[in-house]
Formats: sequence, C-alpha cells, structure tokens
Amino acid sequence: MIDIVNVTQHYGVRPVLRDVNLRIERGELVALLGPNGMGKTTLLAVVAGVLAPQKGYVEINGWRRRRTESEELAIRRVVVYLPDHPWLPKNRTGREFLLGVGRLYDVDDERLMRHVDSLLDLFDLRTEADWPIRSYSNGQQHKVALCSALVTEAPVLLLDEPFSGGLDPAGILALERVLKHLTRQLELTVVMSTPVPELVEELADRVVILREGRIAAADTIENLRRQVECAGPLSEVLGRLVHPQSVEKLERYLEERRR
Repeated sequence: MIDIVNVTQHYGVRPVLRDVNLRIERGELVALLGPNGMGKTTLLAVVAGVLAPQKGYVEINGWRRRRTESEELAIRRVVVYLPDHPWLPKNRTGREFLLGVGRLYDVDDERLMRHVDSLLDLFDLRTEADWPIRSYSNGQQHKVALCSALVTEAPVLLLDEPFSGGLDPAGILALERVLKHLTRQLELTVVMSTPVPELVEELADRVVILREGRIAAADTIENLRRQVECAGPLSEVLGRLVHPQSVEKLERYLEERRR
C-alpha cells in the first residue's frame, strides 16, 4: 500500500529524516513514536505530499508522489492527511464543512448526509452542528477536524497526533473504536503519530520508533518487548529503545530513594 524509499529531508542544513525506508501494508495501523523533533510530523508530511524530500520517494498503490500530475491526483483521491493543526473554515458550520469535504471525495450525497449525522452524533457535536466553527471550543474544533477525515471514506488515513487537541475521554474512546473498526474490519490503512505510547498500545499493528531522523525500530509491540527484555508498558519499551541512559538514571534514583 505505502512504500517509503530512501527518504531524506532537510530543513536548511539540519537533517530531519535520514534514509528512511518503510513498507506499510493494506489494512495496517502503524503508529509513529519518538521524542519531539525526531521527524514524526515531517515523515507524515512527506507521505502526504506536503513536502518533497531532498532524496528518495513515496509510492502509494504503485503511484509515485509528485512524479506526474495524473499520479498525484490519483493518490489524492484515496489519501486523507490530517495535520496536528488543521485549517478550518471558521465562518462555516460544522455540518457545512463536513458535507463540503465529503463531496470533494465524491461520496454519494444520500450516504454522505447519513454519515455526517452519524459522525456528529458519535463525537457529541449534534447540538453545535449548525453553529459556526469559530464558536466551537478547541476540543470541538479538533473533533470536527477528525470527522472531516473520516467522512471522506478514503482508504488511507494519515493522522498527525489525532488524540491530542483537547480531545475528551469520550472522544478518545470513539476514535479508538472507529480506527480499530476501519483497519480490522474494512482494511483501511492508517498511519498516525502520537507522543503518548499508551494511546496506541491496543491499536497499533506495528510501531515505528524514530530517533534522530532514522528508524530505530519497526515491529509489533510484543516483538519490541522481547527485543529490550521488558514486559512493562509501551512507554517503558520506548524509553529503553530511545533513551536507555534516562531509564538507567531513573532506576538508580529510585533505588537510592528506597535506601
């Protein structure tokens, strides 16, 4: 479904991604993890076509990003990218926005209107559906942005920190269940980043850990646990892979406090 080949991306003279290679299969949910500034958002933007890498390329369904106009348009019909701070038409209502996005992806009008109603109900936005988006709270704006990605029914979702943005517990639960259904029942492909490992522990088929612009590990959570000989939560596994010295310092500190 998605092939990332030898991707290198610089901001000025600072390398952010260094020869990244990754293959993501149809129906997988892949979570990008790692400390801030390690390239998660940049990698998603490259896959989304927002950034053109200095080296390497991305292919989706066999079409290469930015190679020809026809290939790029074909990719855009099947891929949705939701950045961590998406633009929203603040003077439009939530319902108007979702209907407009769905029509952009050629969703049948009758099916679209039913889906919009269902999403607004699922994310507790039915009361605010016909209010201007500028009147929404930060959490509500984040919810309507998530709805705009889901309403497209696109087979590939690229989501940058979808669980952040003031999402309340009900919204987190709804998003978790929806993503699990989309990948495991409908075989949609989801690539998402998150700074909080616990949010994807039950969702991700594979975890990709970025460190200093390179892939430090890409495997199932259970295999990563075996690799570092740690049966603890994913956050501890991540710490051992990315910051082993910090884990050792923490253990020394806790040992001293026990004395």
